[in-house]
Amino acid sequence: MKLKFALLTALTVATASAFAEKAPEPPGGKHAQAAEQLFRASFRADNPKYWMTRLDQDETMKTCGLYRDNPPRKIGAALEKQNRATIRYPVDGKLMGDWREGEKLAAVGTGGHIGFIQPDPPGRTRGGNCYACHELAKKELAYGTIGPSLHHFGKIRGNSDEIVKYAYDKIYNSNAFTACTNMPRFGLHSWLTPEQITHIVAFLMDPASPVNQD
Repeated sequence: MKLKFALLTALTVATASAFAEKAPEPPGGKHAQAAEQLFRASFRADNPKYWMTRLDQDETMKTCGLYRDNPPRKIGAALEKQNRATIRYPVDGKLMGDWREGEKLAAVGTGGHIGFIQPDPPGRTRGGNCYACHELAKKELAYGTIGPSLHHFGKIRGNSDEIVKYAYDKIYNSNAFTACTNMPRFGLHSWLTPEQITHIVAFLMDPASPVNQD
């Protein structure tokens, strides 16, 4: 019995030592850097430089990648604070625009396309493509479910100044609320202008908007 106990103790100590000596794997994974290099190498070297800058990651993207979209809460909170500081508002201070314009933007999925065969022509409107992830107006039957349903958003939540600001801020920079969310940061990346974002806010909040109709 004593021999068996001694062997078990020795095995436990040896196992613990082995784990202690092994360096922990970095949060992003040991192959993260190689994967990033391979990804960049898959693009043609003669692509216009301004195209290639879209591959560059800011601190939020790098950190979320490092922790596989699940950073420690302290780090996540710091990222959210940094992103909140980036939010900019329209010059006139109005956060509710025209829901009719917002309806158009929510449905448009064009803009930002790159390529030698059929790139976007100059001046093409960049849309929010909101239906790719959300249910909005009932008349649109094709919608994604990556994000929550926003049907009756304003009807359920009201349109107080606080909720209007929340909707604007969320569209402008969603990482201000959830550090590693999948939602694009439309305002931060200048995909939509502050004025365009106010129109989408109105599409969500205005009682006359089809989003808030049965």
